[in-house]
Amino acid sequence: MNTTRKKRNARFSSHGSNPRRRNSRGRNKRQRKELPIDLMKSLSIQPEQEIDEDKYEVTKTFNDFGIHKPLRALLQKKEYTQPTEIQERSFDSISAGDDFLGIAQTGTGKTAAFLIPLINRMIQERFKVLIIVPTRELAEQINTEFRSLSKGFNIFSACLIGGTNVGRDLDKLRKKNDFIIGTPGRLTDMSQRRALKLHEFEVLVLDEFDRLLDMGFSKDINSLVAGMKNKKQTLLFSATLEKNQKALIDELLTEPEVVKVHSGGNTTATVEQKFITVGENQDKFDVLNQMLLNSDFDKVLIFAETKRTVSRLCKSLKQNNIRTDEIHGDKTQNYRKQALKRFKEGKVQVLVATDVAARGLDITNVTHVINYQIPQTVDSYIHRIGRTGRAGKKGKAFTFVN
Repeated sequence: MNTTRKKRNARFSSHGSNPRRRNSRGRNKRQRKELPIDLMKSLSIQPEQEIDEDKYEVTKTFNDFGIHKPLRALLQKKEYTQPTEIQERSFDSISAGDDFLGIAQTGTGKTAAFLIPLINRMIQERFKVLIIVPTRELAEQINTEFRSLSKGFNIFSACLIGGTNVGRDLDKLRKKNDFIIGTPGRLTDMSQRRALKLHEFEVLVLDEFDRLLDMGFSKDINSLVAGMKNKKQTLLFSATLEKNQKALIDELLTEPEVVKVHSGGNTTATVEQKFITVGENQDKFDVLNQMLLNSDFDKVLIFAETKRTVSRLCKSLKQNNIRTDEIHGDKTQNYRKQALKRFKEGKVQVLVATDVAARGLDITNVTHVINYQIPQTVDSYIHRIGRTGRAGKKGKAFTFVN
């Protein structure tokens, strides 16, 4: 770690560290919404309490699944030898065309859990798959994974997301596509333009379905599902399960196979969780800055509640000579894509983000997740800290509490 960091004196002055001062000016009321008492009780579950003593043991390899030889060769090339629990327990049901509900922690291979059996089926039979996800980054990530698993099989995909050229998406839909992967808004737009023919799709996948079924996306999801007149199979995957969505889930699924790798309400046991109390006379940004001086804070993802907070925090960290970038909804899709790429490649130490980076993204070796502002829901917290401690590795998560 560069010793010059010790000389940093920049302040996060435009944003402040004491929410009481900000609130006196009438700003950031959403952040001051005091649900922390109930929230903190939920978040304070210790990892030791979450571990099931009857730990599931994977007994098969991908070779035992009856996967077609060309796909098996691709899996071996990608060093996919033994499936994860969610992959093993979902393969037969998805392959048989059954509806499926899968709840599994982040970093357990949920994307491959539905892509591998669907691609394997499509090698012999043809059908169309619509995959809906809540964020652009997740859509692009799934599309990349799909292409790596379907190379040479004459199976094609298109990724349709907001923030990109509409004309290019219309061109994509004029070509042959077996898999369409996209975000609700752009998919709805393409459907309304009659470029996306929903009646052609037989399989629906909702990844991070808890977010998709909330009030922000439910209208688009209902519209898209209503147009899928020939739908034969629905697959729902997420790390969390909200009880108030049960009625919607029951409408979407018919006699589904249900697999819960964990309860859907607890945080991962591979993440060490700590809460940092910031006193009235302390500067929260100074506390954060001192944390980032430690050499083990090598690849850090910082979450804030608003786009404005993210940008201001990013600017202040840059002024303190910390290699930092940002992603949020006001950034262009190309900027978001490049910022994420720089973070993945280690060209920046810190990525500051809203919850657009909280779901589904596979970023290896994130050492720390920091909630600069306390998340508004337990589910948001679970998804955020799930960006570290992935694939069995250890991670650390810190949450600032005022």
